[in-house]
Amino acid sequence: MTSNLIGRLGIQSWCFRKITDNSKVIEALKECGVDHIELCGIHINPCENAKSVVSQYLDAGITISAFGVNGFNSDMDAARKVFELAELAGFPTISADFATGGIEVVEKLCDEYGKKVAFHNHGRLYPVNSPHHIEEMFGKTTPNVGLCLDTAWMLDSGYDPIEVAEKFQDRLYGIHIKDFIFDRAGNPEDVVVGTGNLDLKRLACFLDKIDFSGYITLEYEGDEDNPVPALKKCVENIKGAFEK
Repeated sequence: MTSNLIGRLGIQSWCFRKITDNSKVIEALKECGVDHIELCGIHINPCENAKSVVSQYLDAGITISAFGVNGFNSDMDAARKVFELAELAGFPTISADFATGGIEVVEKLCDEYGKKVAFHNHGRLYPVNSPHHIEEMFGKTTPNVGLCLDTAWMLDSGYDPIEVAEKFQDRLYGIHIKDFIFDRAGNPEDVVVGTGNLDLKRLACFLDKIDFSGYITLEYEGDEDNPVPALKKCVENIKGAFEK
């Protein structure tokens, strides 16, 4: 993977969900060896504290690469606040969930703000959980709407995430690098990226081949009380796979 892509690696702030103090999140990010973050609602509220939190991260040398996963609906005012956050922080794409609708609202705001949204897939129990469902969504939307591919949840749905990335590469706007193992009943468990079912090297080669321009976010949901040690291993494994 090119140094440009490695340098854009960030962490989803949900990994630090037990740390509500953003100054502590910044310390944890730096300990993990990254300087990008995809913020979630635990650490920033687009309707209340956006300006101060954005300044806090930017002043610390941290790039806010995305925000989400944000659940949209028909509330235009609430959606506009999210787009204003994207404008304020300077990131081009918002991670999105359309379980309660909102695609028409999002399309209008994408045109207005010059931003895009990336639909985040979840697993087999989620209504939109397969390449077929994603293709149906894209058939009804403009390229304002793309995909934030969560690799682990796509594994949970029973599909090869790299093949899905290849299929939708023209509308692949973000990626959550996440890894699962499964017990005998099929229940998923978060593991350090590269030690589960995700073919990390194939993913790295593909992203490098297409010169991927979207946001690259590490997500590890285990060890929520002390995620940094595992996250450091994840970062090391990702960089190792992408540098070879």
